[in-house]
Amino acid sequence: MDMPVPQDPSAVPATATPAVSEVYTGDHEVVIEIGHLRPALLRAGRMFLETVLVPTALLFVLLHTVDLVAGLSAVIGWCAFTVGLRFLLGYRMPGTLLLCAGMLCGRACVALLLSSALVYLLQPVVGSVLMALLFLGSAALGRPVTIRLARDFIALPAHLFHRRGVRRVFTRVALVWGVSRVVDAGMSLGLLHFGLAYGFLSRGVFSGVLTVLTVAVCAAWGWRQMRSLPGITLRLGSA
Repeated sequence: MDMPVPQDPSAVPATATPAVSEVYTGDHEVVIEIGHLRPALLRAGRMFLETVLVPTALLFVLLHTVDLVAGLSAVIGWCAFTVGLRFLLGYRMPGTLLLCAGMLCGRACVALLLSSALVYLLQPVVGSVLMALLFLGSAALGRPVTIRLARDFIALPAHLFHRRGVRRVFTRVALVWGVSRVVDAGMSLGLLHFGLAYGFLSRGVFSGVLTVLTVAVCAAWGWRQMRSLPGITLRLGSA
């Protein structure tokens, strides 16, 4: 009779993501079937449009055609419109959307109180630095935060993370994310030296592109590394 495996305290319950199913084919073999990728990619693209591209474009245009107050007010109004419309139409409220909209609205409010567009652009830089410390620090302590993040999107059995090889993969992914956030902060500060327009370009386009590239690199590399580990099989769902 198999002995129960203790739960990892850093893990989120696997039932939180019903889109992914896991199948056990033996005592040690684990086959994890990942569901449809296209809906997830479409949701990510829509969220990037709603929380990055549109508000950045509104602020940039109104800042140069009206004034700073109008631009920041438009950002706050856009956040309220995005969340309010979903609520009125009865759509599901993704936690990530609420978090991004709340942070965006908070940034705009702080910049509005201080009457500074520079403050609006510098706040994400501080956030990137803090995120870098979180990823790199968790990797150094051997408790990579990427384990928690992965379980928010993919249902994985808790005992899987007791394997040294699996934890090593997530530790290296955390290192990649930490370096990516350092690059993001440095890129934003460097472009801000050339003016606010370059700062908006950095936050509205380059930072998003860097994030997408980081996700792609980590997903491809992590997929390859996980498949090379003994006793683990990963399968994509049907198209």
